[in-house]
Amino acid sequence: MKKFKVNDTIIITSGKDKGKKGKITRVYPSRQKVVVEGVGLYKKHLKPQQTGGKGKIIDRQRPIPTANIAHLDPKNNQPTRAKFIVDQGGQKQRVSVSTNMPLPISEKKK
Repeated sequence: MKKFKVNDTIIITSGKDKGKKGKITRVYPSRQKVVVEGVGLYKKHLKPQQTGGKGKIIDRQRPIPTANIAHLDPKNNQPTRAKFIVDQGGQKQRVSVSTNMPLPISEKKK
């Protein structure tokens, strides 16, 4: 199920970045991973490209498994799971499991 969307606010529940909060910038549904801004950074060492040039160290982002993240509840700012419900208008909606508050719908960038 695709419960995580771009621009969702999440919290990291396990791993070296446990406790950090951020927004999802990219989703890989087939791999069940997401990229979160400022989380999952590692340093990549690059060799010199020319004779006499210098090497570089750059920061890269790694995707994080969706099992290691959780939505932030809009009411109490605690980690929560998401579920889908169908409202009276027939619209499918994501809501928090703990408080039944609707999770904010993120606007897509154009």
